[in-house]
Amino acid sequence: MNRKIGFIGTGNMGRAMIGGLMAKKTVAENQIYVSDRNTDSLDQIQSQWENIICSTDNKNTVQNADIIVLAVKPNIYSAVIEEISFLIDETKIFITIAAGITIDQAEKMLGKKTKIVRTMPNTPAQVGEGVTAYWCNSSLSSDEEQMILPILRSFGIVEKIEEKYFHAVIAVSGSSPAYVYMFIEAMADAAVLQGLPRDQAYRMASQAVLGAAKMVRDTGIHPGVLKDAVCSPGGTTIEAVATLEEEGLRSSVIKAMNKCTKKSKAMTKG
Repeated sequence: MNRKIGFIGTGNMGRAMIGGLMAKKTVAENQIYVSDRNTDSLDQIQSQWENIICSTDNKNTVQNADIIVLAVKPNIYSAVIEEISFLIDETKIFITIAAGITIDQAEKMLGKKTKIVRTMPNTPAQVGEGVTAYWCNSSLSSDEEQMILPILRSFGIVEKIEEKYFHAVIAVSGSSPAYVYMFIEAMADAAVLQGLPRDQAYRMASQAVLGAAKMVRDTGIHPGVLKDAVCSPGGTTIEAVATLEEEGLRSSVIKAMNKCTKKSKAMTKG
């Protein structure tokens, strides 16, 4: 790809996306422009990828990049856009990643006709196993949409989802790595309680989750069928499954995701 990509913001998600691009070699290091007011964060980027062009000036990133990823917190979107909007024209593509910022809101902030791709990535993008949902505004041509896809695929799988479903996307993929980390941590704690060394417990728990997820994704078999295949009559697994059902694992996950979705909707209204 010969397009230059700019990142405004180098927080967890911005670094994860840059890491995905570098791992897949989607673009060369010297095709990436990064800006952040946090010089320590820029130093971390530069120490890992010395040819990425770093700056504390957001305007420098916008001027040099063809595709601009706004990877800052939602509460400062308006201020950052106000700073750079005069540099964004019909030749540039603007990618948003923030929960609660719709395409319509971004267009109003920019105050002009702009090519916008709203995305919802997640942090496993850093290891190439992320999920990125996206939706484009009408200013983007089909050719431009196809040009964006290799960038998004650098982070993992890509799903085109109508914007009205983004609240559900945030709950099921955007925020869900945190739920999974908690599950892995709990499994490891239980193993440590039974005497396993912690480093081995974390390796085994995380690999079990990775393998189970891969089984669901690659076989296409319903998760319930895969679960049943592990549960021998009167065995150890069904004992654990019965306890999880008794303690409300499913209802807790559904309730948590509903709360996440509700919060996303509230942020958008705000």
